[in-house]
Amino acid sequence: MRTTPFLRALLVCFLFCLPAHAQMPGQSPAPAPAGPTSEAKATTADPTRALVDILRDEAAREALIRKLLATTATPATAEKSPAPPPDEPSTLARQIADTTRDAAEGTMAFVVNLGRSWRDVADVLTGTRPINWSALQDGAAALGLVILVTIALYLGLRATGQRIYAAMSRRTGRDNWYFSLLWILASSVIDGLIIVLAWAGGYAFALAIGETGTMNVWQSLFLNAFLLVELVRVALRAVFAPRFNKLRFAPMSDETAAYWYFWSSRLIGLLGYGLLFVVPILNDLVSFAAAHSVRILVVVTALLLAILIILQNRTEVRSALRARHERHPGDAIGRAEAAIAGVWHWLAIGYLLALFLAWSIGAVDSLQFMLIATLNSIIAIVIGVVAMTLIKRVVARGMRVPEEIKKKLPLLEVRLNAFVPMMLQIIRAIIIGVVLIAIAQAWHLMNIFSFLATETGRDISSRFFSIALIAILGFLAWLAMSSFVEYRLNPTIGKIATARERTLLSLLRNAFVIGLVLIVAMLILSEIGVNIGPLLAGAGVLGLAIGFGAQKLVQDIITGAFIQFENAMNEGDVVTVGGTSGVVERLTIRSVGLRDLSGTYHLIPFSSVDLVSNFMKGFAFHLAEIRIPYRESISKVKELLLKAYDILKDTEHGEAILEPLEIQGVSSLEDSGFVYRVRIKTRPGMQWSVGRAYNEIVKDVLQDARIQISTPHLTVYMGQDRSGSAPALNLRHLGETPRGDLSEADMPDTAGTAVHPPDIASRSANET
Repeated sequence: MRTTPFLRALLVCFLFCLPAHAQMPGQSPAPAPAGPTSEAKATTADPTRALVDILRDEAAREALIRKLLATTATPATAEKSPAPPPDEPSTLARQIADTTRDAAEGTMAFVVNLGRSWRDVADVLTGTRPINWSALQDGAAALGLVILVTIALYLGLRATGQRIYAAMSRRTGRDNWYFSLLWILASSVIDGLIIVLAWAGGYAFALAIGETGTMNVWQSLFLNAFLLVELVRVALRAVFAPRFNKLRFAPMSDETAAYWYFWSSRLIGLLGYGLLFVVPILNDLVSFAAAHSVRILVVVTALLLAILIILQNRTEVRSALRARHERHPGDAIGRAEAAIAGVWHWLAIGYLLALFLAWSIGAVDSLQFMLIATLNSIIAIVIGVVAMTLIKRVVARGMRVPEEIKKKLPLLEVRLNAFVPMMLQIIRAIIIGVVLIAIAQAWHLMNIFSFLATETGRDISSRFFSIALIAILGFLAWLAMSSFVEYRLNPTIGKIATARERTLLSLLRNAFVIGLVLIVAMLILSEIGVNIGPLLAGAGVLGLAIGFGAQKLVQDIITGAFIQFENAMNEGDVVTVGGTSGVVERLTIRSVGLRDLSGTYHLIPFSSVDLVSNFMKGFAFHLAEIRIPYRESISKVKELLLKAYDILKDTEHGEAILEPLEIQGVSSLEDSGFVYRVRIKTRPGMQWSVGRAYNEIVKDVLQDARIQISTPHLTVYMGQDRSGSAPALNLRHLGETPRGDLSEADMPDTAGTAVHPPDIASRSANET
């Protein structure tokens, strides 16, 4: 950022109000003019001496005459605008009129004094106004020595401090953010200690060179101004840190930090050294009027300089205020900053003009109130920003649980971190509320402490803390129940939970959460002041009405409750419910969710369930029915099936088999062969995999024994002649005419037989 030519020219015009040496960021001010002794200061404080100074000064003498004339004209003015009787309260309109009149008179007097201030300063510079050269000669030498010693001590200590700051700046890159914050605070403490040591050294030197332990009043003026101004600059360096960016708490670029520190430091130096050092010395050396004129010019210069800096940076600050809202459109703070981004400079200028008006019209109480309120507001905002930043950094790291607890409760850390964003929002809202209350308290918009001392305030605060305690206890109860269910369902800890335990624990958790939410809501409503007695009664009546109107829902719940009590099915079971088969994925008190073999999810209410077929209860059977041709021996088939069973037990499916092979024998006789049935008892849910493995082994064993599994087929029967022998099969190709030596009477009776292609007919005849 660069200064405008007009701004630089304005600074040069009032350079005499600043210290003489070039003041870079972090350095001390230069020496200032000397002052009188303590005896001279005591003389100045005498009212007679002040009156003599006023009478010697032409402008001050004329002002005193006008003031006396105005005092003598007070009775006539009072007749025109009589004041209300002392025992009667003043009306609001009269108070407003008096306030505006005083402000107008004070403003006019200030304008007149401002016009005369330029002439008074010109008279001092041109030598028109006499200067107390004797006082200047008495105090200049001693003051100069004190200034040189104080500045030398400050620069020497500051050089040592620069090395310490550099080491701290390097350390901040190695540690966590809280160590960085500690280094920043430590650097500010060291910086302030350097100022105090230099100030104390200057005081010690001033007392040492004085007569019998006394010191020059001008020396005290300089040392006090030095201490106050440089301590304020310590606070500025703690915020901007123009030379060591890693010791800078506020996030900004080096150029921005150097710019704002440079101009804020100059403003503090102008006001501090000008009002606390230059003006009192001019009061002793020249006159009260000249000192008052310089005081006015110093304040006006600082005001104009501050306004120019605000106008020069209105675009950059506007962009910075809108940046947060652009990054996070939903953030409340970002929206508030974006709302004031376009008018921030007018608000700042208005505040400066209000301060200047309170000072110019002589409203000392108002000026003091505004300055203290401003300081308290800044402190509240800084504390709020620091607290919010620290909490955000702590919360951003997430919550960590010990490894031992994490093994037992693997979802606890995830569950806690899921509430981190909501916790951050709540904490931010609380901090913003506290900061706003502190600002309102500082500006007397409200008196929170007086309000809390009343019965209503105590009642509201107690209700607030009760609601917060109820919410926290409810959250802890939910967390405890969820952790208990998670612990019981953790397969790596203790006994593995059964399907029934998983189902009941899930239902218990859901019921507990619903009940907990209702209880917490009722307690919070009770703390707010809502009478929950009629609410509970109304809820009972409403529930009864809903029960009559929603009979299907009631039937769902009642049927589901009995199904759970009878342990008809659990999550993970393979069931058939309402004509739909699948795996139970979700089981509530009202419905069951099934995932079938094709992956389709079915939600079936219990009111439509009249039969539950569970394939996962206790044990299961694989029923194998194998069709064997009639020509095969039953004993041979039995031997082969037992052999296949023995092979099955040696595979990975052997652990799922509970009992030996159950041979039930021939179960039916069919057209193409007989059906031989065996049954294998398995663990629940394993019957399908065991059955598929057994079928594969049976197929291979029968194939190796050259036994064909019977399949439906057709046998061609050619009939018999009168002698009981079968005639020869008359085979011919399609399109070939029958032999002529066979009469139609000699052809076999083939009625009722199917006509096959030649190859199929020949194969059937060969088999016969």
